[in-house]
Amino acid sequence: MGALIAAVNKKDANVSNPILTMLETLSHRGSDSFGIASAYETTIAKTVEKLRKEFIDSNALIGHNFVKILSRDTSQPIQKGDFSLVFEGRLFPPPSKNEGKLVAEMLMSLENREEYLIRRLNGDYIFAVAKSDKIIVGRDPVGVCPLYFGENEDVCAVASERKALWKIGIKKVDFFLPGRLAVVNKNGFHFESIRVLVQPHYQKLGMEDAAQRLTDKLLQSTKERVSDMKEVAIAFSGGIDSSIIAFLSKLCDVNAHLICVTLEDQDETAFVEQAARALNLPLHVVTYSIDEVEETLPKVLWLIEEPNPQNASIGIPMFWVAEQSAKLGLHVLMAGQGGDELFGGYYRYLEDYSRHGLAGVQRRLYRDVISSCESNFQRDNKVCAFHKVELRMPFIDWEVIQLALSVPAELKIASAKDTLRKRVLRYAAKKLGIPELITRKPKKAIQYTTGVNRAIKKLAKKEGLTLRRYVEKTFEKAYKKLD
Repeated sequence: MGALIAAVNKKDANVSNPILTMLETLSHRGSDSFGIASAYETTIAKTVEKLRKEFIDSNALIGHNFVKILSRDTSQPIQKGDFSLVFEGRLFPPPSKNEGKLVAEMLMSLENREEYLIRRLNGDYIFAVAKSDKIIVGRDPVGVCPLYFGENEDVCAVASERKALWKIGIKKVDFFLPGRLAVVNKNGFHFESIRVLVQPHYQKLGMEDAAQRLTDKLLQSTKERVSDMKEVAIAFSGGIDSSIIAFLSKLCDVNAHLICVTLEDQDETAFVEQAARALNLPLHVVTYSIDEVEETLPKVLWLIEEPNPQNASIGIPMFWVAEQSAKLGLHVLMAGQGGDELFGGYYRYLEDYSRHGLAGVQRRLYRDVISSCESNFQRDNKVCAFHKVELRMPFIDWEVIQLALSVPAELKIASAKDTLRKRVLRYAAKKLGIPELITRKPKKAIQYTTGVNRAIKKLAKKEGLTLRRYVEKTFEKAYKKLD
């Protein structure tokens, strides 16, 4: 695990300097080793400085920052025949050998047809293949691992985080869409859609049948994400999504440790403790102060790379959860992200119901699911990667998503005044045996239950600023201080 970077020089000059700069910029994602490669040559070293002494002279290079999470993880890039590969991410179910080596062997057998990787591989991943005069970059169809691209007068480049591209003078940075393949050469980027999430046909399902199918898919997805682990951490709020992930992880015979972070004197903490007891799982509650919110905010803004108040309010609790997970020696974190978008958890879906009926709800759910990779998954991946923690999300699985989007909206939201919502998911949880105190609990967003949103507003008021301006000002300072 770590970071992927790649660059092509538009003037056929050596692109080593931009590549090394990007590697150095993303060292927070992985610093066990650093590697760069052209199509025919690979160099891996313990530091970027050592790489500078052994640079590769090529106009097209890929690179990787490496951190060892699991025993099968090895340094990259990987050189094979007439190409080199960086594969960043995981395959599910987990293979018996290293993912990168497996994918390199697949490319050899597929005669370098990279598009087949996106069609065949199930998992959370991005990859870059260096060839003689170009680089081919791909991304999984769901988009869990972050990836961005851009160009200036001299180079075309891609990277796991925007800041690497900003650092080499690329000002306009774009989001690399899931399920796409890009050929990158001195003429720029050429994109092709390979496997893209579309709205499936709605199935005529009753509540019982839909809940059973959903349970089966979620159990399979969870099993695939914990089968290579003895212990995992679980981001736990006591809500339906994280409780289902915790319950299913326990069913898969993995030791699950629930982690809850919160500010002092929050009403929800007592419920979280009660929910953990009901699930009979160990709970780690860590309490923070408003001073620690102030201290963490610049770090989170630097990581999420945007002055967005809502994403900052969500990013801070996730940052703390990943931090506590790492302190416990648990470097795989399970989370329930995606449940709200797939099953109608947010209050805003009631507004869609009132204005446009169930058809409007169904349209909104699909739009929210396909946009979650940019609005949610990138944020959470970045704050977890900072702590060398790998985020795995069973709801964000191709098969689970396909099924959930095909379930009619009337099985998710009962009416325009439905205070619970996510009806089919709650019914599935009840059938699993999850206690009613959890299955009947209304949705509350993490930024409010932890008290972080309120804390940032207090900090802004103290400075005499609006919430948005306070976050923008902190963002500007963060990049000056931490960049």
